[in-house]
Amino acid sequence: MNTTAQAVSQPRSLTRIFALEAKYELLKLLRMPAYAIPTVLFPLLFYVLFGLVFGSGRMAGPVNMPTYLLATYGTFGVIGASLFGFGVGVAIERGQGWMLLKRATPMPPLAYFTAKIFMALTFSLIVVLGLFGLGALFGDVAMPTVTWVSLAAVLIAGALPFCAFGLALGYFCGPNSAPAIVNLLYLPLAFLSGLWIPVQALPSLLQRLAPALPPYHFSQLALAQVGASTGPAAWISVLYLALFTALSLGLALVGYRRDEGKTYG
Repeated sequence: MNTTAQAVSQPRSLTRIFALEAKYELLKLLRMPAYAIPTVLFPLLFYVLFGLVFGSGRMAGPVNMPTYLLATYGTFGVIGASLFGFGVGVAIERGQGWMLLKRATPMPPLAYFTAKIFMALTFSLIVVLGLFGLGALFGDVAMPTVTWVSLAAVLIAGALPFCAFGLALGYFCGPNSAPAIVNLLYLPLAFLSGLWIPVQALPSLLQRLAPALPPYHFSQLALAQVGASTGPAAWISVLYLALFTALSLGLALVGYRRDEGKTYG
């Protein structure tokens, strides 16, 4: 009888540990204006400027510019939430010794990473809903309900490859250099992938370069939901992002083992 009770209580305890870790990870970042405000506001401000002010009345292929940029700035915002939440967050916590302290506790290591994923997905959802509100209210973005839902689902799911990439960066960047390194990767990749302006408006050399970049494939999957993709078939982009995720996780594992070796010899 006691054995049965222990077996039932153990999953409940693990569930509570995972839930509490996710809760406090989210609360921590909500109380950090340096992360929360730029992560949410930058994509919204860029969308207002380029999608609503300068893009009003203009077309981007088969859809109007506010609809097109809703997908690409959604991609931009989700990538930012993932890279800064994982890349900068993990690097700083490594430098502070917080991760070493976590490993010394009975908490399962997976709870730490699950909480980070939950945080990135939550902030991604906030950004996506904010963009949807702006597009619907001020950008004349009119789509069937199923399109809104499918676009949101693709954008939120697309956070996962960049969480993996951010985790790899977090293990190879120092706590002081991480914000600069993430910005040096994030902003140029976003521009070169056509997230700020349609990829068709980029110089021909950059148009040929774009398909080699992960954000490009993410954005094309999002654009496909609104009927504006000009990229490869969806399965090619999905395969590309799956390989990118696997490579990022492999690099993160190398970094994790390197840290373990330094700590425990």
